[in-house]
Amino acid sequence: MLSSKDKIGLVFFPAFDWAIDPTHPEREERLLYTQDQVFEEGILDIEGIVEYKPDMATVEDIRRVHFCIPDELSVVTESHLISAGGAKKIGSEVLQKNIRRGFALVRPPGHHAMRVVHGARGFCNINIEAVMIEYLRQTYGVDRVAIVDTDCHHGDGTQDIYWHDPDTLFLSVHQDGRTLYPGTGFTSEYGGPNAAGMTINLPLPPRTSEEGFLYVLENAILPILDEFKPELIVNSAGQDNHYTDPITDMNFTARGYAELTNRLKPDIAVLEGGYSIESALPYMNVGIILALAGLDYSRIREPDYDPDKLRQGPEISEKIEKVVEEALEVWKRGPGIREIKRHSGEFFRRQRHIFYDTDNIIEIQQETVRACPECGGLLAIDSQTDRGRRILAIHIPRKACRQCREAGYRLYDSTGLGEYNQICLQDRTTDEYFSRK
Repeated sequence: MLSSKDKIGLVFFPAFDWAIDPTHPEREERLLYTQDQVFEEGILDIEGIVEYKPDMATVEDIRRVHFCIPDELSVVTESHLISAGGAKKIGSEVLQKNIRRGFALVRPPGHHAMRVVHGARGFCNINIEAVMIEYLRQTYGVDRVAIVDTDCHHGDGTQDIYWHDPDTLFLSVHQDGRTLYPGTGFTSEYGGPNAAGMTINLPLPPRTSEEGFLYVLENAILPILDEFKPELIVNSAGQDNHYTDPITDMNFTARGYAELTNRLKPDIAVLEGGYSIESALPYMNVGIILALAGLDYSRIREPDYDPDKLRQGPEISEKIEKVVEEALEVWKRGPGIREIKRHSGEFFRRQRHIFYDTDNIIEIQQETVRACPECGGLLAIDSQTDRGRRILAIHIPRKACRQCREAGYRLYDSTGLGEYNQICLQDRTTDEYFSRK
């Protein structure tokens, strides 16, 4: 009997009862074809590959990550809770050492969901990787985490959630935001004052092939991970870089995804995007599973695979090399920038306009963070939408110093509702959440 080198776990959740509409790219068929392929290939008959049933995330799990307006159950369905719960289940099995690696093949996806949630954007309501990570931190004491997002679309939600976290490294390799939603993810986006350089973006030109992705992996992602030394590596395993994907413009292959997985060796992979339902997803997911298990994936090949059509031109290679140089410079300069800003004692502000393309909501945020030499800094977000809702969201970070924690409670207690519909406090030091309406 075939046996995997590393024991791995899988969770499937196609979310039969959730779709944006019956013909939308984000619908249940995304995973049904993959499930069929896994069963037909006998993947679950391989010794060492175990299937688990998903758990269900709780409101408390969501509150570690998000401020959901007006409340959590207004912006999620049961399917969202099970999708996030599937990621939690895989993470728990890895941390309990029942498996070496795990893959949560779940939907709905999550990496466009930001810290404040007024609705759905980019097909995402809650950030399932962040929900999983903060659950694992709370339950198992995990500290340093690296997230490698390989979805074709920039993981702007994950970036937002960890923008101020010096213990979370976020690496995103994606199609250039000038050519694809959400229009972000440039090398100049490198994190807040207390976490400068902990966000590394690698925007690649359209029609980047397997050669380009693996070049970025070997010359930027792996060296940075080696220096960061994370306790846990999470792969936001979006698969819409595939050459047949209908809403992107890249030239990655199923075997390329398997090779990337083999070299990256993530502890946990969580499915994100990928909308070539029949032509790509079944092949890519089988390849990723085999790579996670340490098995041969060399025979993984799409029926229409033609390497000549997917070859990368020299001008694309030159652009990719430049992106890698810029990213490495950001990583190199990060500690110095953090040192200067964190000891300044200043409050840093940024204003943002956020569009919820799925729910057609416009949000304006005024974000204020305290530069702190001891922690991630007290964070306050004044968020207002064109639907007439305005909230004040206060975040006390997981390892907050006494000064930031006390300032957070003073702000919460002293701010009257007035023009706000809601005032919320997220205290990660005690795992508590408060809300006034």
